[in-house]
Parts: sequence; structure tokens; C-alpha cells
Amino acid sequence: MLYRITHSTRYNYPSPVTQCFTEARLTPRVFPGQQVLEHSLQVTPFPAFLHERKDYFGNDVSTFAVFEKHDRFAAVAASVVEVFPASTDLLSSPSWEAVCERLALPLDPDSIAASEFIFDSPYISALKELREYARPTFTPGRTLLCALQELTTRIHDEFKYQPKSTSIDTPLLEVLQNRRGVCQDFAHLMIGALRSLRLSARYVSGYIRSGPRFQGAAASHAWVSVFDPENGWLGFDPTNNMMTSDAHITLAWGRDYSDVTPVKGLTLGGGGQSVEVEVRVQPLED
Repeated sequence: MLYRITHSTRYNYPSPVTQCFTEARLTPRVFPGQQVLEHSLQVTPFPAFLHERKDYFGNDVSTFAVFEKHDRFAAVAASVVEVFPASTDLLSSPSWEAVCERLALPLDPDSIAASEFIFDSPYISALKELREYARPTFTPGRTLLCALQELTTRIHDEFKYQPKSTSIDTPLLEVLQNRRGVCQDFAHLMIGALRSLRLSARYVSGYIRSGPRFQGAAASHAWVSVFDPENGWLGFDPTNNMMTSDAHITLAWGRDYSDVTPVKGLTLGGGGQSVEVEVRVQPLED
């Protein structure tokens, strides 16, 4: 699938900002399942500088600053991305306990790299309540793939997708108790449940194709990637009860949302702010 993606972030301030320093992760990733054919980032007002770098997780980061007074600010990223269908020919999945054992004493490079995604991160703690939520699905001897598919379905069926019902700072226990949230909440919840069992799971930010089959297309989307030693990293989207497919476009991945925030920064002045985000994902074949 070929997509044209536009991601616009606009800030309005009640009083002038004298300086702003911003970091953006708005460049889609390149990996075997995805290629970036075009990408541009337009910043208004024109920045004094704009630098590109890779972060610890290999995500592309744009850092820029505006030193002129302004009461409006915009960052608009435009990309053309090709996404290839994921292989459905998965190898036989090991039991989830076997994966835990392999990650506890990682010997091969892939397991060593994956093992860092077992631990707590700023937005995700391996709470006992999350482990108790996961336990009915992760029964003794069950394959990792089967357990992951059921956990994805449970979160989709047991939690209500309700925009504006939470903020990014809403504690996971509150999401678990209230059984509602958005894609970021469901991804954090699933990751926390998996880490509570000592499985490696990372947070993925990106976009999903619009359509009646998909929730979360009106803004940036989020899902979960889980390490399976026999199949590599596998994507699961609990918001839409599916494994990731060529309907998903990957921006960045990390431990949780804090590692992949699309736009964040510091301002001097402004007296507050209002933010508008607009995402458009257009399949070019259509």
C-alpha cells in the first residue's frame, strides 16, 4: 500500500512567545516492512535552525528553534510511504514461559536487545493489577502468539474507545478500573500487562488507514510490538482487535509514549497555549 500522510500541529498563544525550542518525531521509519519515498517538514515561523538526528531507538528526530516573536506556531509534516503486507507465514510460536526464560538470560543479540523492553518506563509500571488482568490469558504452556491474540481481543472487547476520556497522564490503574480510553491507553495497558509477566513489549506510534473498520484514524495512532524469538517483533493493535497490517504506518517506537511524542518543546512567554492536531492518511491507489 502507498500512502500520502499529512500531520499538522498548530499552537496558538494568548500572548507572544519570544523563543521556542521544539523536538519532533514526524519522520516515518524505514525498515524491511516500510519505505519512505518522500518526506518534508515545514515550520512556521521559519526556524533559526533545524537539525536532524537519530535517537537511542533509531527514530528520526527533528530539532529546531524559533527566535522571533510569534503568537502562532505550526509544524506540518508531509510524507509518501510504502507499506508492505506482513507475512502471515509465522513460525510455530514458543510457549510464553519459554520466551520469559530466554529473556531472563539473553544469549543471542536479538534477545539481548529485546530484554531492555521488559522494565518499567515513565508511563508504564509492571503493576500487580496488570499481572492479575493478564493471568487468565497466559495459562501454563500456552503459545505466546495465541496468548497475545487473546489479550488483544480482551482489551478491545472489555474497554470502550472513548476520545477525550483520558489524558496522556491518566494513570494505568485508572484506565484499568474505568475500562475506557484511547489507543495510547490501550497500548500502555497491554505493554504493562506483558511486562508484568517479564515479556518484552514496546510502544509504537504511527497512523492507521481511515475507514469503517478502523478506530483512531483521525489522529496519530498507537499499538504494541512484542518480541517472539522465533518470529521477531510482532505488532498487535488492541484498539482495532488485529495484528498490524499494511493499514498501519509506523512513525517511531520506544518504551512508551514519552519516547515517541510527535511534537514537544519549551517556550518562553505565551501565557498558555491551545493545540490543534490534524492527521490525513490518503491511500494513493484510491
